[in-house]
Amino acid sequence: MICLELFVTFFRIGLFTFGGGYAMIPLIQSEVEAHQWMSTADIINFIAVSESTPGPFAVNIATYIGKVTGGLPGAVCATLGVILPSLLVILAVAAAYDRFRKSRIVEGAMTGLRPAVVGLIAAALLSLGKKVFFPAGVEITPSLIVSFGIFAVMSVLAFRKKHPILLIGLSAAAGIAAGYTIGV
Repeated sequence: MICLELFVTFFRIGLFTFGGGYAMIPLIQSEVEAHQWMSTADIINFIAVSESTPGPFAVNIATYIGKVTGGLPGAVCATLGVILPSLLVILAVAAAYDRFRKSRIVEGAMTGLRPAVVGLIAAALLSLGKKVFFPAGVEITPSLIVSFGIFAVMSVLAFRKKHPILLIGLSAAAGIAAGYTIGV
């Protein structure tokens, strides 16, 4: 039963999310919390892990949640659920693309979807940022100072077009160092 529930849930997430993995975060968070599959803190931790491991974010997090919830069969079902809608939609789009690419309806839909995707990403940033920077409420702690410091340095490096792998490695190293020196 859990495998079917995982498949249907992640199929729905994959079907109704436009804009990639980051746009999925609010829907994944909402569904996982509603099913009580894991805590918000666990979701945040795995978002960080998903971003620092190879592969698409949606596949990584679906596989992880499926494994934690339903073992190997759960991982397979959640992963297939999140992948299948994109596969079916892209096959349909590829078959019809040449006929509809100049359509006003298609252009209008894309014009409406782009800002919605940015809004979903911003909502995820605010929701998760609050839990990352202020897990115990608004309180200035060494952990908060370190988190903002890492965020500021990585933001500057990202705007200077430094490679994402470098940013991930430096962030992990800074977090480890902070953990040993101030007990983050």
